[in-house]
Amino acid sequence: MDKTLWRYAWAEFFGTFSLVTVGCGAIIVEHQTGDLTPAGVAMAFGLVVMVMVAATGHISGAHLNPAVTLAFAVVRHFPWRRVPVYAAAQILGATVAALLLRATFGDVLDLAITLPSGAVWQALWLETLLTAALMFVITAVATDTKAVGQLAAIMIGATVAVNALWGGPVSGASMNPARSFGPALIANSWDNHWIYWIGPGLGAIIGALAYQGIREPATAAQER
Repeated sequence: MDKTLWRYAWAEFFGTFSLVTVGCGAIIVEHQTGDLTPAGVAMAFGLVVMVMVAATGHISGAHLNPAVTLAFAVVRHFPWRRVPVYAAAQILGATVAALLLRATFGDVLDLAITLPSGAVWQALWLETLLTAALMFVITAVATDTKAVGQLAAIMIGATVAVNALWGGPVSGASMNPARSFGPALIANSWDNHWIYWIGPGLGAIIGALAYQGIREPATAAQER
């Protein structure tokens, strides 16, 4: 792996590590203290994504999510040869974060694993819908030169927070296979885990294709 790709991988590792540490940590702290409220947990996820996109976007593109990486490759805004490297870095970052949370809090809430609160099909549909909405926004601000670039981090973080506010009580609002995999691995809890790969993967592709379908032609792709 060349030095440039190593830098990208480290940025993806650290960004995803931060996402899971702060987001899942917020769920655990809310369970223990009741001080954050569900809205506070949603804001924690949104804010950490916003900060990490702003901090690492200029290095790796700040995918922080295997579903995002996959969707960018599908719509030809990202080289396929980098997909395994990015996905591995993201999954490793999420796993190390889950290990840190276990060392800090123990097995509280199984380290905030994502589980459907109702029907499996409902959670699958919701994860697909939430991730499609998120990816639509990400594609707009990351690949379209007419989008307001300096607001990208705020728009992406706000979308995560809004999705978590209304979707979290039903599906967990993961939108991210790495976010779900790290805690599931460390807690060894795999109930309905497949939802959080298929839903976000399919949703991200739908969201990216949807924006591609309405964007003006001849906009330059940003390939990181």
